[in-house]
Amino acid sequence: MIFATVGHELRFDRLIKGLDDWAFASGNDDIFAQVAELGDNGYSPRNFEWQSFLDPDTFKSNFEKADLIVAHAGMGTIITALTMKKPLLIMPRKGDLKETRNDHQIATAEQFAKRSGIYVAEDEVALGPLLDKLTANPAPTISEAASQFAEPELIKTIRDFIYNGKAYDNS
Repeated sequence: MIFATVGHELRFDRLIKGLDDWAFASGNDDIFAQVAELGDNGYSPRNFEWQSFLDPDTFKSNFEKADLIVAHAGMGTIITALTMKKPLLIMPRKGDLKETRNDHQIATAEQFAKRSGIYVAEDEVALGPLLDKLTANPAPTISEAASQFAEPELIKTIRDFIYNGKAYDNS
């Protein structure tokens, strides 16, 4: 099953329409999406099931059942995929298309594309071929799960800064 999520704040019609077009062309309807519907003006998928909002338990259940996660390049989804070792296909929102306030998701996608099990579709044109590739053979999972907690060295550095006013010295 493919689980698609766009976060809860903004619609991401470009991703959802690209996924819907791929579902129709490929005949793959084993997809469920969380679409973040705000008003009636957004795109409604016709080729797979979807909901506007998922409560945390339903979200987690869909995430656990999925063989592949398709999402915007939001840190919450990326961290969840890393901790659950789920293969993740991300398509970043773009600031110039008014999908977000700036291009921070493009930078995020570029950094996480270097990790095993994370794939990046730069746009909706690249989405379908990448989905074809990842569904033809089971998508490799993320090889090493990320911790749910910050690394001890990061916590120590933040604690030192808060209590002692010392910034990290990397010399």
